[in-house]
Order: sequence, then C-alpha cells, then structure tokens
Amino acid sequence: MRRANAQLQSDRRTEILDAAERCFARSGFHGASMQEICAEAGMSPGNLYRYFPSKEALIAGISERNRADAAANFAMVDEAPAFFEGLASLARHHFIERTDVEVGLCAEIMAESRRNPEIARLYHDIEHEIHGRIAAMLRLAAERGEIRGDLDIDAAATALMVLGDGMSWRRSVDKSFDAERVLPMILQMVRCLLAKPEDCAGKAGGVQS
Repeated sequence: MRRANAQLQSDRRTEILDAAERCFARSGFHGASMQEICAEAGMSPGNLYRYFPSKEALIAGISERNRADAAANFAMVDEAPAFFEGLASLARHHFIERTDVEVGLCAEIMAESRRNPEIARLYHDIEHEIHGRIAAMLRLAAERGEIRGDLDIDAAATALMVLGDGMSWRRSVDKSFDAERVLPMILQMVRCLLAKPEDCAGKAGGVQS
C-alpha cells in the first residue's frame, strides 16, 4: 500500500508539473496564476499547495526534472559510436524534437531569471551544471582523439551553449523559423570548431540530418 501511495504522489507531481509547463509557456510566469494551474491540472488549490506552495517551487520542480533528462541525454552522447553522431542526435532532440511548450518554457525561465532572484539562482545553477556536462563531454572526446586536442574546453562549452540558446530563443519567438533546415549548417559550424583541422572538410560525416 505504501508503494502504491508513493507512486500516486509521483504521478500527481508529474501531472502538476506538466500542467504548470503548459500554463507558463502559454501565459508567461507572471500571467499564469496558481488558480489557472490548478484548473489545468484538474485539482483544488489546497491539494496543489500540498505539493508545490508557490510558482517558484513549481519552476524548481520542473528544473530538477529537466536536470535528470539532461544527464540521460549527455550519457547518450558519451555512449554513441562516434562523437559527432551522438552530438547530432543530442542537437536534434533539443532543437527539433522538443515540444513548443518545452521550448517556450525555457524562454520564460531565461527572461524571469533577470527579475526574480530565486529563479535566477535556479537558472544559473542549471547553467553551471550544463556547462560542466558539456565540458566533460568535450574532454572525453578529446581524450579519445575524436576532436582536436588543443581545444579551449571551457570556451568551447560556452560557445555551444550560446548556439543552443540562440536556436531555442529563435524557435520560441519566430513561428516561421525552420530549425530542421538550419540545424545541418549549425552542426557543420560546430564540427569545424571542434574537429581536427584536417577533418573539417567535405561532408560533415555523422552530423547531417
């Protein structure tokens, strides 16, 4: 019985976080009220507050869930047959396969981090962790000889995050943006940034869509 209750609570948390994501993406962090989130989740305010006492707590819950997903995604790159093949799969997942709700929510959190100290702390914690995971991924690829050995790992990780932010932001604000069309060009740029000079020519093996 105790295990069933724990599963029920986990399921309810997931339902609430899913509802909050939709509301934040649709109405913005400030525009989405707790009442709207309750209605979206199909539960009373009293019940929702038992799980998440504030919108900041909801963002924290969403962020923790995203951290777990990010860890799994980076592990897939490390386990891929070739580095650039794994990187292309990771890029496709984040820039093309993610839903409009997920992309819109990232833009909302980024914007809110400029105004809300609590959200800023959460956002920068996640950014620091993502930077560390990218750096570790690049370091492992360099050790395997799959990318250039003289790479400034810290700067390269930052550059990849900047490209990722730009792709996500463009998709969130420009409905005509065709990420599918642009991604192969971005991947070729990244290959030329990371690969050994003699490998940065011709087809971007393993990175084309």
